[in-house]
Amino acid sequence: MTRAELEHAIRAACDVAQETELYVFGSQAILAQFPDAPEELRQSAEADIVPKHAVQNTDLINGVLGEDSQFHRLHGFYVHGIDLTTPTLPTGWEDRAVKVQNVNTRDFIGWCLEAHDLAASKLAAFRDRDRDFVRVLLVNKMVAPRKLITRIRRLPVDDATKQRLTLWVDKTVRAG
Repeated sequence: MTRAELEHAIRAACDVAQETELYVFGSQAILAQFPDAPEELRQSAEADIVPKHAVQNTDLINGVLGEDSQFHRLHGFYVHGIDLTTPTLPTGWEDRAVKVQNVNTRDFIGWCLEAHDLAASKLAAFRDRDRDFVRVLLVNKMVAPRKLITRIRRLPVDDATKQRLTLWVDKTVRAG
């Protein structure tokens, strides 16, 4: 997905949900801060989105813009409407979200996870692809290790998990 496609996804999801603002989670949120992010970070064909106020319209988004929809077939990417409880997020993430609003979004607003919050959320899921994503962020210095560890400490997970994730970050940084 490209930044232009993310902006299109925001515009389309707001139209479908009859909403003016939404949250963008998942890997494509990185495009808010890094519009020209490395291709390894832009592999996903989906934008995970939650309407900020019209959360009841998530299923409508999936039906009209979701995977295998006409929108997906036409544009080569799709919008995945998710529940706000789906991602595991550091406390205070809303205050750090990065605003995407411009003529391409028709002034609709996509509040994208800030890079460190996104990385912490990806590590909370701890799938291979999520660890690979965070590794690219670290190697390219798109996130700072200490700041990422601070965000990991704000995740609503147990202390053992926080410790495991912190060790993973330290090991990954040392490995270069």
